[in-house]
Amino acid sequence: MTPEKPAPISRRERPAKPALTRQGIIDAALAILRDEGLGKVTMRRIATALDTGPASLYVYVRNTGDLHAQILDSLLGPVKAPAPEAGTWRDRLKALLVSYGEVLFRHPEIARMAMSTQPSGPNYLALADAILGLLDEGGVSGREAAWGMDLLLLHPTAVAVEHSSPKSATQESDEFSALAAKIATADPARYPHIARLGDTLVSGDGPSRADWALDVILDGVLAAASRASAEQRGW
Repeated sequence: MTPEKPAPISRRERPAKPALTRQGIIDAALAILRDEGLGKVTMRRIATALDTGPASLYVYVRNTGDLHAQILDSLLGPVKAPAPEAGTWRDRLKALLVSYGEVLFRHPEIARMAMSTQPSGPNYLALADAILGLLDEGGVSGREAAWGMDLLLLHPTAVAVEHSSPKSATQESDEFSALAAKIATADPARYPHIARLGDTLVSGDGPSRADWALDVILDGVLAAASRASAEQRGW
């Protein structure tokens, strides 16, 4: 005797799916990013995770670029400017930028994406506003603050991208050692400046070099602000 097939479940008897929302889409994308990597964060993959069709997502997300920008914005949620008592405006600004860079180091695929995708969500705007506020506290405003902010954000982003290749610590160490050996044995007649600087070219750890770079950028921004102020006064 052939067993009876179960009767199909009526659509009315199925549990209702949660309402589709922009935040729900971003949460699903973040889960896929964490488990499978950015390459798998596609509209089709997210639609499957949410039990819907890809076309439904475009009501809430314009395209893949917009989706990636929203992912970055969500990751920036914990990045906050230190309290005023945490140090000078410069110290707090550098700490804020280091915190931003740490997010990108934890998500190297997002770092590469951040070089070409401009986020505009609330967390990114809060970060930008905090940077501008700290620059204003340091006496930098107007064009110098606006353009300086771009440089300040670009540096940690570029550093994170530089270290975002899927290499093991051993591979990175081997490559660095090979570079150091090349520099140490550079022919002074052919590469006089490399030979003269020698070990200095590969000196310092990552945090020290990053801190130095941010100081150089800030010094340049302050100098530009001072020059602009002098020009306005006709000096």
